[in-house]
Amino acid sequence: MLRVGICDDEQKAREALSLMLTVLSDREEMALKIYEFSSGEGVVKWLTNHPGELDLLFLDIDMRGMDGITTGKEIRKTDMGLSIAYLTGHPEQVFQGYAVGALDYLIKPLEKDKLREVLKRAMVALQLTEQDTYTVRNAEGLYRIPKREIRYVYSDRRLVTIETSRRSYTFYGKLGEVEQDLGNGFVRIHKRYLVRAQAVDQVESGQVKLGEVTLPISRTHRQAAMQGFARTLLNKEAGE
Repeated sequence: MLRVGICDDEQKAREALSLMLTVLSDREEMALKIYEFSSGEGVVKWLTNHPGELDLLFLDIDMRGMDGITTGKEIRKTDMGLSIAYLTGHPEQVFQGYAVGALDYLIKPLEKDKLREVLKRAMVALQLTEQDTYTVRNAEGLYRIPKREIRYVYSDRRLVTIETSRRSYTFYGKLGEVEQDLGNGFVRIHKRYLVRAQAVDQVESGQVKLGEVTLPISRTHRQAAMQGFARTLLNKEAGE
């Protein structure tokens, strides 16, 4: 599923684009979930509280308040992976968007073929980045978390929580399955804890430190954990 945002201060414009996307998704058999935003300030605030929850954002350049270019720059401060497609009625404005690494630019009135192309490019970009993300689904929604942002994972009975520098994600699951899905770069240190090796600041006397957080290394996992940390260090020094 491609999660798409539409940010335009004109309601009719949002509704028209949403309808076009719905029709195209039905024809192309492409699953979409559409979110609408009426201001740049609104979408920036929403993305701050819901990081990684959009895959593609259609962003109008000419908006009251925070314009599209400023909005894009604000988004890029915390999210470099979100695909942004700018909307404008003035072709000369497209050059302003290069600073935010826009996926594409659409000139109003929008053309269906151009819109279809943007959707397909966004889907390809999503597929390319999925190997570097971990997908979580819980009662709040679907999240694709960049693996590089994960600090550690812990389990409490059937609940698994992923801790990043910005927020926590809790869902039902098994730590062993999460460990397998995350793959290389993550080290099991305890029956309840899994850490991203490069997020660890210090390993000492049966524990690891990640900033102000200290986690235990159990006797059962100590040997394998130390080997995992050593392997990560060697790979890092080799430039892998």
